[in-house]
Amino acid sequence: MQALLTELRGIVGTGHVLTEGDLSAWENDWRHRANGRALAVVRPANTQEVAQVVGACHQHLARHPGCGLGIVAQGGNTGLVVGSTPDGNGTQLVLSLQRMTAVREFDTANLTLTVEAGCILKTVQDTAAAQGMLFPLSLAAEGSCTIGGNLGTNAGGTQVVRFGNARELCLGLEVVTPQGDIWHGLSGLRKDNTGYDLRNLYIGSEGTLGVITAATLKLYPAPAAQRTVWAAVPSLQAAVDLLGLAHQRLGAGLTGFEAMGQFALSLVAKHFGHLQVPFLQSYPFCVLIEHSSHESHDHARDQLAQLMVTAMAHGCVSDAVLAENLTQAHTLWHVRESIPLAQAREGLNIKHDISVVVSRIPAFVQETDALLAQAIPGVRLVNFGHLGDGNLHYNVQAPVGVDAAGFLLEREPEVNRIVFDAVQRFGGSMSAEHGIGSLKVNHLAHYKCAVALDTMRAIKRALDPLNLMNPGRVVRLDTSEPT
Repeated sequence: MQALLTELRGIVGTGHVLTEGDLSAWENDWRHRANGRALAVVRPANTQEVAQVVGACHQHLARHPGCGLGIVAQGGNTGLVVGSTPDGNGTQLVLSLQRMTAVREFDTANLTLTVEAGCILKTVQDTAAAQGMLFPLSLAAEGSCTIGGNLGTNAGGTQVVRFGNARELCLGLEVVTPQGDIWHGLSGLRKDNTGYDLRNLYIGSEGTLGVITAATLKLYPAPAAQRTVWAAVPSLQAAVDLLGLAHQRLGAGLTGFEAMGQFALSLVAKHFGHLQVPFLQSYPFCVLIEHSSHESHDHARDQLAQLMVTAMAHGCVSDAVLAENLTQAHTLWHVRESIPLAQAREGLNIKHDISVVVSRIPAFVQETDALLAQAIPGVRLVNFGHLGDGNLHYNVQAPVGVDAAGFLLEREPEVNRIVFDAVQRFGGSMSAEHGIGSLKVNHLAHYKCAVALDTMRAIKRALDPLNLMNPGRVVRLDTSEPT
């Protein structure tokens, strides 16, 4: 491989082919579930360099088909399914796009923004806001995740109920193929009916079909006002009923609808004592609603207040706190966004990112809660997420006094089977917004339709016959692939 590394140094510069020193920022995943070993970390500065790097690797693998070479594209390395870190064999390159951060074009009339894949999500949001525009993709990791990673995993977040996943927010892509060619698809067109939709093929493919190097993103006019309410509800069914009322009363102004179980909120109170959690331990679930208005703050506030009055009359809200200003709203959202960090401080846990049709979520939770409690007495369930679009983070914490690491090692297969089987019975998906990566790739063979899997493998073989791009992730072409 030394000849290849020498060639890569000639492409991106010696200082941007890292083989020695501390590479843990690129080799270890964010959750510390996997510690990989990279052949090198390669840091190209532009799309042409990406194409040359991929082309050189493709040629090397064609000449040495048994060498195990692979390319793992990486942005902010904030993924949750071990999909953007190398395996432990030391034969995979990490292709880091963190140097590719340029904003290429802002088209106000077309409501689009074109950026390179290494651009941080928060930078995209701020760039849009500076021009009076909104880029609505919003995640807890928005200060470190990148647009390339967001699109590679089809990221979701807190505003999917109104604006959709990352796929719905992208109009065009620039992609380097596994052969090192460049697809120039950075169209800002909203209508382009000229054959297969390659853009949507690459979005969500987790770097297994090519490397996204730039994207044209869809913008919206910034709302005149945003208002937030924190509502306590007597049950998860009441939360679903409240969601229906919110759709009726707020229409397109409903931009966020999050549900949080009391145990999840108790972890925030325990590990972040400076945060005031409304209605702590008073009700089984709380809901966080965001309303965006193009009229005024007063209009937005009045609409939310009227919604709460109606919801209380219907019995689906027990109590509520309406944020009076932006600072209070940020505080409420900070409580919601602190749940994953609080759970991490509580100890290792078994995470699930599942989706079920909204109307069936209460029954799913009731049934699955009971199955887990029966199998593991004392199990603690951290249930929260994007109820507005049917996506729950249905996480499992070890019983009190049980070693968290040992629980994860011993009980994860059993817990996953219980949860994923229940998801399948309720017609849902075992991965709503985090992707498959390597963590879920073996589960996919059991829970995905065989026809769909065969089609996915056929696409992978057609576009990447050498299996160069992120091998062993999303779909496995044979059982010898690493996981």
